[in-house]
Amino acid sequence: YKVFKVVEVQDTFYRIVREETLEKWRKEAPEDFEFTIKAFQGVTHTTSSPTWRRSNIKPDPSFKDNYGNFKPTKEVDDSWKYTLSAAKILGSQFIVVQTPASFKPTEENIENLRKFFQEKPRDNIIVGWEPRGAWYNNQELLSSLLKELKLVHIVDPLKRPVLFHTETYYFRLHGLGRGDVNYRYKYTTEDLERLAEILENLSGKRAYIMFNNVYMYDNALEFKEMLKNKGYNVL
Repeated sequence: YKVFKVVEVQDTFYRIVREETLEKWRKEAPEDFEFTIKAFQGVTHTTSSPTWRRSNIKPDPSFKDNYGNFKPTKEVDDSWKYTLSAAKILGSQFIVVQTPASFKPTEENIENLRKFFQEKPRDNIIVGWEPRGAWYNNQELLSSLLKELKLVHIVDPLKRPVLFHTETYYFRLHGLGRGDVNYRYKYTTEDLERLAEILENLSGKRAYIMFNNVYMYDNALEFKEMLKNKGYNVL
């Protein structure tokens, strides 16, 4: 809590975290400490995803096909309600929605995505979407959906351009190299300088920079000091 003023909670993606645990985290943290959270995988990931192995719930076999891909089902609806409840307890201002590469831009998936974000409440919380895979083969479609549904484009700006944002940006850095993730990559000072240059050209008022690699602490600390030396207001 002393070094950083924000953390992204990923436990809410993998499992149903007890209210008592969430309340304990909020109580232990300083009032000005911020929790962003990742939406529960029941919203985005089908039960065939390996991420479900880490879950503390075992979907009923009769309903296991009702999870993920923003399907218009009670299971997805309940998964979103849990996400909003966790966000409320933690006082979160931002929810991360990450879809796997298996969630492709098919007509059915686009329809489910559109209907979900048009109808589901957000409780005045900013929601961002981190798509992976084939969505980037049609950036015009992706950009259009982000704008239409008012979803912050969650992206690694060292890899891809930001297609839509509000006054808030949200960057997740999973390491450079081939593919969407390279967790063992350690960002160099040159990488961080390039990231700082990108920030200088942003038009928003706030940007979350979340390192999600093995060296996340070291990289985040170095980047924080770099930005402070450049005169940025860094939390």
